[in-house]
Amino acid sequence: MRLREIKSLVDNTSDCAFAVDGSGRIAAWNSAAEAMFGLRAEEATGKPCGEILQGMDECGMFCSEDCTVRQSVRKHHPVRNFDLQIQTVQGKQWCNVSVLIADEATSNIPCSIHIVRLIDVRKRLEILVRDFVVAETGLPAEQATMLITSTRAPSRDAELSERESEILRLLAKGATTAAVAEQLHISRTTVNNHVQHILRKLDAHTRLEAIRRAEHAGLI
Repeated sequence: MRLREIKSLVDNTSDCAFAVDGSGRIAAWNSAAEAMFGLRAEEATGKPCGEILQGMDECGMFCSEDCTVRQSVRKHHPVRNFDLQIQTVQGKQWCNVSVLIADEATSNIPCSIHIVRLIDVRKRLEILVRDFVVAETGLPAEQATMLITSTRAPSRDAELSERESEILRLLAKGATTAAVAEQLHISRTTVNNHVQHILRKLDAHTRLEAIRRAEHAGLI
């Protein structure tokens, strides 16, 4: 993908989204990111991702220049969505982050597109419940967390066909319509028709939103 195509994907999602280039610096920054972080696109672009997010996970691990996300992206290993406490304009807040990998035409190292959703209240309640379970039962924190999160009911109502799931997985890896068509030996029109069916089934307005919803529901 060309950088302008990556920027277009970022701009066309309603959630907070930004792209990070192969060197770990912000390459695209949408209006929702401006609102969440209080930084205009021109201020954020070119800055290291970790410098802006100042993220910390439940284990106390901080964002770094060579974080596990960047390592996975370099190796083209899909990244599962994760929770991170980051520095927003409202202070430190828990967010859920989805990461999509997109090959950038002018670089050997792929870009990563990050979609960020606020989950602060839910996450704080989850941690409180986890700590209570640990205190009352003596379970290890990791086991208590698994017990709590397993009771969530993700939206799995959407029934995607095998072909739709295949296309969605390719899109999640950053493939363009043309690349999907070539790999699956179908026309671009057929790909676009499948994408429209996917958007309707997942009640999504953009491809990025569809990928995020499918990932959260465990469909891909």
